[in-house]
Amino acid sequence: MKLVSWNVNGLRACLEKGFMDYFNRVNADIFCIQETKLQDGQVELELEGYHQYWNHALKKGYSGTAIFTKIEPLTVAYGIGKAAHDQEGRVITLEYQDFFMVTVYTPNAQRGLTRLDYRMEWEDEFRNYLVNLKARKPVVVCGDFNVAHKEIDLKNPKGNRKNAGFTDEERGKMSELLEAGFVDTFRYLYPDKEEAYTWWSYMARAREKNIGWRIDLFLVSEDIKEKIKEAEIHSQVFGSDHCPIVLDINI
Repeated sequence: MKLVSWNVNGLRACLEKGFMDYFNRVNADIFCIQETKLQDGQVELELEGYHQYWNHALKKGYSGTAIFTKIEPLTVAYGIGKAAHDQEGRVITLEYQDFFMVTVYTPNAQRGLTRLDYRMEWEDEFRNYLVNLKARKPVVVCGDFNVAHKEIDLKNPKGNRKNAGFTDEERGKMSELLEAGFVDTFRYLYPDKEEAYTWWSYMARAREKNIGWRIDLFLVSEDIKEKIKEAEIHSQVFGSDHCPIVLDINI
């Protein structure tokens, strides 16, 4: 099964920069997107053979997620069941016979870490949500986690130590999630691979120089890690400041 995740940083803009070309070419079984920045009805996609599920933020032009799947799910859930966290369209969960598929757009701690306290609350609630799903059946969770977990996961770790996405607090929460029974699929296959990034600033030709961060991830519950076949970063695909990531898994 081929699974794709991509933070499109505004779907309308990405559609003008080749989104459909990539979507058709990659031919995913399940294709997840984050940061759609849409309200209901602003975009209508013709995706033959796919079921579409959207979760829009209440705030216009902000956040939002979607999943396009060839396989119709048994159930669909939006958010994590917590009103304080479910206004921003950040999570969609599809239940299948053998696993749960979750896409997430994790809140950014923001410049000056103004939202770090909220981020910490979110992390605990989201981890609990995933652990509860995992108790029922295996879980695949993908998206923009807004954290570079280890120094190998960004170009300039020393210079970013106290910046959003690389604080000790955020990295610690990712460690807690992995310790709760989840596996970073890319690092499972490529533990020592350097300069493998999924996001680059639009500033100072960062992408051209590959000054990036690996913050877009596929995680799977421990019980299916041996089913992982391949994990790819499609850094040659443009259209957003993030690139798509792909998981090939026998599930």
